[in-house]
Amino acid sequence: MKHSSALAIIALSTALLSACGSDPDPTQYGANPELPEPYRGLLPDMTIAQPSEWGDRLPIVPEGYSVSAIATDLKIPRQTLVLPNGDILVAEGRGGSASALKPKDIIAGFIKARGTTSVESGNRLTLLRDSDGDGVYELQTVFAEDLNAPYGLALVDNNLYVANQDALVRFDYQEGQTQASGAPETIVELPSMINHHWTKALTASADGRLLYVGIGSNSNITERGMEAEVNRAMVWEINPETRAYRPYATGLRNPTALAINPDTEQLWAVVNERDELGPNLVPDYLTSVRDGGFYGWPYAYWDQRVDERVRPQNPEKVAATITPDYALGSHVAALGVDFSNPAMGAEFADGAFVGEHGSWNRKDPVGYKVIFVPFSNGMPSGPPVDFVYGFRDDDGTTRGRPVGVTVDPRGAVIVADDLSNTIWRVVPER
Repeated sequence: MKHSSALAIIALSTALLSACGSDPDPTQYGANPELPEPYRGLLPDMTIAQPSEWGDRLPIVPEGYSVSAIATDLKIPRQTLVLPNGDILVAEGRGGSASALKPKDIIAGFIKARGTTSVESGNRLTLLRDSDGDGVYELQTVFAEDLNAPYGLALVDNNLYVANQDALVRFDYQEGQTQASGAPETIVELPSMINHHWTKALTASADGRLLYVGIGSNSNITERGMEAEVNRAMVWEINPETRAYRPYATGLRNPTALAINPDTEQLWAVVNERDELGPNLVPDYLTSVRDGGFYGWPYAYWDQRVDERVRPQNPEKVAATITPDYALGSHVAALGVDFSNPAMGAEFADGAFVGEHGSWNRKDPVGYKVIFVPFSNGMPSGPPVDFVYGFRDDDGTTRGRPVGVTVDPRGAVIVADDLSNTIWRVVPER
């Protein structure tokens, strides 16, 4: 079949399928989202981003805040880390090596790729420095290169940890240095066979003694068999001194970002849930992560609803499933999370910022923004607030897609945008 004919068939299939599931969207945020019955079609509804340049435009932020691009021309920025002296490290790269299982996977993969950057994977860390504190980062330099799709970042004392797609590694770090002093040391190898979900989220415990790594599943709902899911769809707890590790929490389909709530020292995650149950199933979520907790994948989703596609079924696992704390909406593709502090202003002082990369498998797109989830007494306490948006227009024109979000304790939110390959900085106007 010629390439043009294949494109025509894809376009026709997408158009026909997008006519389905057009009922008004339910309310899908908070502790009690409205969930419809599962809906399965030949292909999911698909509305893909149409990449465009920012030009002289900027993302939109709340009144009393300003946004600026502090780094451009990066090579797929994913997550960031603010260092003690105010420097910012950026992990750049793209991983994964999973082959398609079915013809629809090939079609969906081809269409999805049209809404992402064409830039080559950086496989590196870039350092940004604002020497005089005026918000302009004059220095943009490569801190370390020849990494393997780096994603999660954490600094504990003089140890800089990087979660590559295949291993947790460590660099020696001295405050102020602009380049790694040598090759990284491997601490623990991470599951990387197939790597359907390749990102490896990372954070350190409040006391810095332990590290947590988020490892996504190798499928949507075990299409490759359970043997492909060994040590996946979970958060590992790693002791970097002894190099011992264990499953900390399981049943998390794709925990894409981790953070410690500084008020409670509790581990939290954003998780991308399963697909192919319709445009309004299953909500991605923000949740506290309990030691020993099981969160449902693949057997169940929100409120212990059984996923009938999974074979064999496991009623005991369904009964053990923990309901997440806060639904973010189906297919928003949350890829970043960090907790705020009073330096961000009274309205945004207590809560979590979440980066939503944006949907591809819905007729009506969702996500494509950074939201703020307010907290009270250590738990989510209200509806989400749009904090950085305007990445996508109603006509599909898409200038950016948020990934990682990091709160600078001095009073700024750092946003990685992997479509325009930009780092944005949002600050309260003083």
